[in-house]
Amino acid sequence: MLHINIHKKLSHFDLKVSFSVGNEIVILFGASGSGKTTILNCIAGLIKPDAGEITLQGRTLYDTSVTVPTPKRNIGYLFQDYALFPHMTVFKNIRYGAKSDELAKQLMKELAIDHLSEQYPLYISGGEKQRVALARALATEPEALLLDEPFSALDEATRANSHEELIRLQKLWDIPIIMVTHSTEEAKKLGNRILHIEKGHFITK
Repeated sequence: MLHINIHKKLSHFDLKVSFSVGNEIVILFGASGSGKTTILNCIAGLIKPDAGEITLQGRTLYDTSVTVPTPKRNIGYLFQDYALFPHMTVFKNIRYGAKSDELAKQLMKELAIDHLSEQYPLYISGGEKQRVALARALATEPEALLLDEPFSALDEATRANSHEELIRLQKLWDIPIIMVTHSTEEAKKLGNRILHIEKGHFITK
């Protein structure tokens, strides 16, 4: 269980949210600048809230007296631009966070990218980059996974395949997943729950 109860003063509004995520896919849905990515960054430890608490599987990641560093939170994060290392091969990108060669190879096989092992990010497609980035995020064996608009740059067919892959992986790994999207169709297809956010607060739809 991932529990978030945070307050963060931003330039145009105060972000104040409280919610919990079990072993499911929860969608953060709202307009650009509504606070969605800030929530992910607070959970990941990239931004420090002003107040509140964040716990994962009973471990305190943040409260007024504790701030666990990002590398020790055991949270996978798939950024919108994938943030792959351009100078590393696909295998080395995934192996970077993996605990063993075997796990990296297993993830590549599960995501059908094992044939790309020696390729560099510059020479693979957008859909392939997305799967490499997802494999790298899972390679740390995270207790939770954060996805920031991971499919927005993909074509329609690749996006549909990626949706099915995410649903399959969530069932396989059985961890909390929080995903940001602007797509109503994507939110309805993937989300066990959809949390609508507007100017830093959840609203009822």
